[in-house]
Amino acid sequence: MKVLLGDKFRFAAEVGVPGPLCRVDLWAAGRRLTCDDNMAYVPQFRRDVLNAAAWLRSGGGSPLPFAGLSAEATHRRLMQRAGDDDEPEVAYRLRGRFQVLLWGPTTDNVTAYLFRQEDRLVITLEFWRGEHLLSHPEDAGAVFVVEISAEEFIEILEGIAAALDAGQSESRS
Repeated sequence: MKVLLGDKFRFAAEVGVPGPLCRVDLWAAGRRLTCDDNMAYVPQFRRDVLNAAAWLRSGGGSPLPFAGLSAEATHRRLMQRAGDDDEPEVAYRLRGRFQVLLWGPTTDNVTAYLFRQEDRLVITLEFWRGEHLLSHPEDAGAVFVVEISAEEFIEILEGIAAALDAGQSESRS
C-alpha cells in the first residue's frame, strides 16, 4: 500500500511499503524529484525529514537574501561559482544557509533552496545531474519555484515519518 501526502504541484510525497528500504517519490512544482533514485534508507531518511520539520516548526528559514531579486533569480545567484560575478564569496557563503531537501541519495540530483516569508515558504529547485538532463532536456537550466504554507509543508514531512513508522511497526508485528 502506498500513501500520497500533499499536492504534486506544490509539494508531495508518495511513500511505499517500508522496510529497511522504502520507495519514496517526492514531487514539487509538478516534477518528480526522485527520478534518479527513489529508494530511501528508512532510518536516515526519516531522521532527516523530521529534522527539517522540527527546524521549520521552530521558525527556521530566512527570507530572500538579495533585495529586489525574485526567488528564481536568487536561486541562480546562489548557484554562481567563484569568478561568475564580482561577489562570488557572498553567494557561496549564503548557499548552505538556504539549502533544503538534503535527504540522502533520493534527493541528491536536485539543488533546492528554501526561503521563509513569515508563514509561507518559497522553495526553488533545479535538476543538475547529467543523466537526468539528457533524458529531460526541458529541465536543463530551469528553476522551479513552489510556494507553500509552512504548516502544510511541515504536515507533509511529519506525514512521511508517520507513514514510514506505520510500516516499521507492521513489520515488527
